[in-house]
Order: sequence, then C-alpha cells, then structure tokens
Amino acid sequence: MDSNGKRYNDLNTYLRSLFDCRVQKIYIDAGLSCPNRDGTISTGGCIYCNARGSGTGTHRPGLSITEQVRAVKHHMAWRYKAKKFIAYFQSFSNTYAPVEHLKTLYDDALAVEDVVGLFIGTRPDCVDGPILDLLQHYNENHLVWIEYGLQSAHNETLARINRGHDFKCFEKAVDMAKRRGIKVCVHVILGLPSENKQQMLETARIISGMGIDGIKVHHLSVLKGTALEQMYNNGSYHCFEQKEYIDVVCDFLELLPEEMIIQRVTGDPHEEELIAPLWSRRKSETIHMITRTLAARHSWQGKKYEA
Repeated sequence: MDSNGKRYNDLNTYLRSLFDCRVQKIYIDAGLSCPNRDGTISTGGCIYCNARGSGTGTHRPGLSITEQVRAVKHHMAWRYKAKKFIAYFQSFSNTYAPVEHLKTLYDDALAVEDVVGLFIGTRPDCVDGPILDLLQHYNENHLVWIEYGLQSAHNETLARINRGHDFKCFEKAVDMAKRRGIKVCVHVILGLPSENKQQMLETARIISGMGIDGIKVHHLSVLKGTALEQMYNNGSYHCFEQKEYIDVVCDFLELLPEEMIIQRVTGDPHEEELIAPLWSRRKSETIHMITRTLAARHSWQGKKYEA
C-alpha cells in the first residue's frame, strides 16, 4: 500500500508519474489477424475469442491508423481532461505482420500530436528479433510496452482453451523483450474451464518471479460466436459469481510484487456481445468492490509476495 492509501499500483497513477498529466489510451484496430485463426496454428482461435478479437472493429470502416487516433483524441481530451495519449494496438496479434508493415502502422500512430507511446497487444509466439528490435528503436524516445496474452501458466489449461502455445514460449518472449529494455505486460484470465483456485494463484506466483513490469487480470466472459458460448449453453462451463471473482482477484493481487503495474483488474466486454456473466457490465462497481475488499482485509498488492 502506498503513502496515499492505494491498495494496488494502478496504470493511471503510473502514467501520471511519468508525464505529469492525465494520459489516456486510444484503442486501435490495425486490421491484423492471428495465427490461431488464419490456419497457421488453428482456424478456431481461443475458445473465448470471437471474430472481432476483443477489439474495436474500427478497421472495418476503412479508417487508417492516423484517422482512428484523431477520431477519438479530442473526445478523450474533453471527457478525461487528457493531455497525452498512448496508441494501444488491441485487436488480435499486433506483431503478426512483416516488420516493414508494422513500422508503417506504428509510425502513423506516433505521427499524431501528443501521442507519447505505444502499447502493443500480441501473442508470445508472434515476436522475433527484428520486430522487437523495431520496438526497441521506438523505446528510445517513446513509452513502449508489449502485452503478451498468456492467460494461465499451466500448459494443460492452455491446451484446453486452444491457446496454441505453451508456457515456455511465453518465457522466451518475455526474455527477448526484457533484454531489449522493452516493458512487458502479461494478460491473465481467472476462471478458465477446469482451472481451480490453487492453479490460478500458482500462475500469480510464477509470473511474480519473472521480472514482468505489468499485468492485466480479468474474469472469463462468455461472448457470442465463441466455442465458450457452446460450453456455457450445454452446461459444461459455469462463470464466476461477482463476489467469487472479487475474492480470487484480491488473493491474486496479494501475491504480486508491489512495483508491478496493474493495468486492469476486471474485464470490459462489449455489451452487445456479452452472454455471461451479466455483472461484467458493472465494471466500476466491481473495481470499487475489489478496493473495499482489500481494505476490509487490511491488505494490498504484494502483501503475500515472496521474492
């Protein structure tokens, strides 16, 4: 717990400490694909991912990267009083293209005034030396984070959700990025099929020892058009109740090092796609309940962390 009484090390506070102002992420859809969907690994994707790939869908109208950024920048400045912006490449795997094409995409985003950094969402099996060298180049003058979807540290779970890579692949990708001074964020999903609480907390312990800079944690949501929807409909998958998730995520946060940046503590699915759990729509409520639960426990991020 910090001197201001914060129970976890949140992203907004971290960004404000770097730029001395409100910094807002702008979500970008680069129109890229995923080896787990285009047939390289699989055509079905992960069991929880639909055709939009957790993205905005803004690429479909044909908006360029620069147009996507400019289309929302002024609104973000007005709504959040933001003065600086991060270009967040979110949809699908945003290193899954020739490095020359990636450079054009990233250059277009950084060309917009007051865009101070890149957050690149991708898979650990979609990076190589030249791509990470490119990100290292941007990192010299901008804030650069690479976000690797892991979801679980357990290979049996990764196979069950049709992830298409194993934990060793993730370890290698983290090492490659860190050797180049690129900050790493890991994505973890709690409540994956057949994974128990002990396994979820073991994921926290494992990643806590890897020198990872940040994490996004959220519960598993059932979206339309996914394999998980079929599992939910036939009764073979049951979602977390809200209170159940809050207890688990608080346990999870207690095991993470205090310096790790918590970029997300709950999911934020598109309402028109969401099937369950319906409490996913109440994001602010869930965040407040997490903070209140940590306070009631007299706890905080890192309380039970063991180096």
